[in-house]
Amino acid sequence: MNKRIGLAGIGKLGTALMTQWSKKGIAIGVYHPDKTKAEYFLESFPNGFLLIENELSNVDVFILALPAMEVVPFISTLITQNPTQQSPTIINMATNLPTKDIKSKFPNLNIYGVKYMGHWKDLLEHGNGLFISESDLPLNIKELFEVLGNVKVDRENCLTEVNKLATYFALKTAIAIETEFAARSISPEYLKRALTSLAPEVIRSYSEGSLGHFAKEIVKEIQAENPSDHLKS
Repeated sequence: MNKRIGLAGIGKLGTALMTQWSKKGIAIGVYHPDKTKAEYFLESFPNGFLLIENELSNVDVFILALPAMEVVPFISTLITQNPTQQSPTIINMATNLPTKDIKSKFPNLNIYGVKYMGHWKDLLEHGNGLFISESDLPLNIKELFEVLGNVKVDRENCLTEVNKLATYFALKTAIAIETEFAARSISPEYLKRALTSLAPEVIRSYSEGSLGHFAKEIVKEIQAENPSDHLKS
């Protein structure tokens, strides 16, 4: 990959991205307004190098793994610092900030949306992510994300809907487990195990079609209680 890649955002998503790019040996420049924080972050990633403010104009592609509220201010700062030079291609990864809204504010910039569908910890630990973009990406950018998983062309608001639904039902399930355990006076230690190990792995096995005999019997019970539900067995 010949392009010089920059990353702004060293939180959970930025860490997950860098972890997987590091495994592939892809060089990524990291910028943070607090240089000390950037240097500390880079200690974990041999593929990373520090970007300081006067080097931002040398980046070809800037990936913004930033909270939605920080994206527009960052781009504004980037333009202000380099008014006479060509701006890099911007990649917006903020789930709750539509890329079209950024384009309307900066019509002269080359901006693409690449949104991660899933939980950052899954990307961190397993890779094999799913990324959504509303338009076909330039080959060099598409390759950058394809080494992390799959890139699919779809509506950005589809991702928001999926994330919201999955989060809603995951939390609803967690609260139901917590309430039921409390009603039965089950130990908090067992509750923690149920929430952090049992329930997540059962869901994973269900999605993969690899439930064990015990879980399959419970599926039958649920189907008998709700005959209109078409669950996997």
